[in-house]
Formats: sequence, C-alpha cells, structure tokens
Amino acid sequence: MTNKKFFIGIDLGGTNIKAAMVNTETGEITATHSRPTRAREGHDAVIREMAVLIEEIAAASKIAKDEVGGVGIGIPGALDLDRGMTIFLPNLPDNWRNVPVRDQLSQLTGFPVAILNDARSMTLGEWKFGAGRGVDTACYTLGTGIGGGLVINGKLHLGIKGSAGELGHVSVDLNGPKCGCGSYGCIEAYASGPAIAAMGMKAVVQGRNTTIAEMCENDLNRITPELICEAARRGDGVAREIYEFAGKIIGAGIANVITAVTPRRIVIGGGVAAAGELILDPIRRSMRARVFLVDSLQVEVVLAQLGNNAGLIGAALWARETISQVGQ
Repeated sequence: MTNKKFFIGIDLGGTNIKAAMVNTETGEITATHSRPTRAREGHDAVIREMAVLIEEIAAASKIAKDEVGGVGIGIPGALDLDRGMTIFLPNLPDNWRNVPVRDQLSQLTGFPVAILNDARSMTLGEWKFGAGRGVDTACYTLGTGIGGGLVINGKLHLGIKGSAGELGHVSVDLNGPKCGCGSYGCIEAYASGPAIAAMGMKAVVQGRNTTIAEMCENDLNRITPELICEAARRGDGVAREIYEFAGKIIGAGIANVITAVTPRRIVIGGGVAAAGELILDPIRRSMRARVFLVDSLQVEVVLAQLGNNAGLIGAALWARETISQVGQ
C-alpha cells in the first residue's frame, strides 16, 4: 500500500460521472466535480470524460500531482479486478464487454488506476468512515438494483475475481420471478426501486383503495418508490403493505447472509433507504424471525451515513490499498 494519502475517487453512473479528491486517512473530500456520462457515445468517450474530470479535480484541489497516489473507480457491473477490465455493465449501452478501463485511463492521465464494483466501493467507504466503522459489515444499496458488499475480519471480501458480495442476488424463492441476473426469486426482483414502483402500479390498475392513484393523478409513469413512501407516511394502507413486503423480502435475504458469515452490522443505503424506518422496521422483524443459530439482536441494522460520497471515498480507499509504490 502506498504511503500517499490523497487519491481521486470516481463513481461511474449511467447518467453522471462524479469525482472527488479524497484524503484517505480522514475520509475528507476536498473537491468534487461531476460531468454527464455521455454513455451512448461509447466507452472510449466515457473514459475520456473521466480523464477530463481527473484533471479538473487535480486542479481544483490545489494538490500537487506528485502528491496524488492514484485513481479509484467504482463501476456498476461485473469486473475482472486482476486485469482491470469490465466484463459486463448491464445498465450502460453496449454493456462494456472486456473494456480495459484501468490501462486506458492510466495512459490518458499518467495516474495509476484501480477499479472496483460500485457497491463494493460504497461498502468500503461506509465501513471505514461511515455506519460500518470498526465491525464486520454487510452493506446493501437499494436503488434501481440491489447491490452489496461484505467486510469480513476487517477486509473487503471479494472472492473469485471480485465477484463476492452480490447480496441483492441472494434468492429467497425457488419459484420466484426471473431476475435480471438470470436467476429466480432474488431479493432484487422483489424489492428494488422498480419492483416497489411496479407494486404501486399494480395496486392502482387493480382499483385498490389507495391514495397512490390520486397522488400520481392516474398516470402510472409518475409512480415511484418516493411517491409510495410519501403515501405510506400519510397512512395509506396499500403503500404501507408494499414497504412491509419489500422489507420482509430483504430481511429474508439478510438472514441468509447472517447465517453464512454473521456480520455485526447491516448497513442499508441507496435511494429506497430514504424511507427510513418504513423499510428498516420490516427488515429487522423479518431478519429476526429467520435467524436462530446466532443472537440476531446482536446484529444491528442501520442506515448508511455517507450518502453519495460513500462510493467516492471507497473507490479512493481501494486505490490506496491496491496501488503499490512501484514506479511512483
């Protein structure tokens, strides 16, 4: 591990690329910039955008280039960490099959580069400086999909080629709906943001007694997890049922992870987690109803603390951990 403390963290999203200069010893961010991803122009164009962002961050932070240890990128999809390549990014055009991101970006910027799955980046950030501090942690990010990551014995658990920690693809129903990953009954298929919105749409179409129809003015396209959450907070029974069901499913998936590796803390982040206790309470109840081999009361379920910065900080931490001093 390099002894330099400043690293640039990048969060590659489908809409925007975010970057920050991170002090990896304190977790402090000294500069942040964002640019549109321009994903439809292809991966080469996106990598060039990242290179421009890196130059902007380096200039804005007023930290000399030779004091910056390198760049870490959180990438949404399956990666080959050893070769620094993407394998498959489901939410970007062309799916970025076998793109050598690490080497291309390093050649453009002159910085050493490390890549990591975006949910694993968030996990690392929350464990080091956020809600998971100091204990073995399982992290869930609830959004368009359900991502995850594990820190076991004080180390990010990655498995073969960094594939471990896909907690959203723990299956809880052998006969459940087909998931985007190809399996069946994954918690992502039941409890992701789109799945929650779909339950709201179904309730409206079925003519159930719910204020969701009124709130979306009978335009199904306006039904979002946020709208359903607001309906639930106003006391809507159907909306509360939807969050109860989503929490029950996620809790069942968490129970399986606890049985396997027994983390001390479960950290819940992502857009859907903004529902707070509406989602956390059923998660806890469902989890505790299914865990018998350990004292589930010793396993905390808490909200993430670092928000959108978790992935940026985690990517920078990963870069510091994996980029050696050789050649610097």
